[in-house]
Amino acid sequence: MKPFNRTQDNPWSLKTAPGTSEFTMHTDNKDGLVILVCTVGKTVLHYDARCIQDLHAMLGAHGDWMELGGTDEQKPAKEGTVEAWGRSSKNPIGGWYGLKKGLRGRFGVYIPPLMEALGLCELEHNAKNNRIRAK
Repeated sequence: MKPFNRTQDNPWSLKTAPGTSEFTMHTDNKDGLVILVCTVGKTVLHYDARCIQDLHAMLGAHGDWMELGGTDEQKPAKEGTVEAWGRSSKNPIGGWYGLKKGLRGRFGVYIPPLMEALGLCELEHNAKNNRIRAK
């Protein structure tokens, strides 16, 4: 996978899969870890940047469409979704890719549009129940 890097001054401008919300994403370093900084209005979320390569590999092994299933950290994620995988003890990092306690969810909302911008996946853009698959 080719490396990706965007600064706060030159972020990706993205929209959620349904196209209803805009947000930006850029990379940064925190405690020696490369992170994705997702800004939605005044809310700032952090994700471990390893999620891009790990999610792409999982989707490739899955071999078919997978539902996004994005939800807040405080709510349970629907089994078999990207959101559930992004917080599962069975993913490559053994838990949450989200790094800010209380704001660790929404993985299935904000990471797939970045993967689409990077050319790593196909992403549906329906009003709800969108799915993703690896390219």
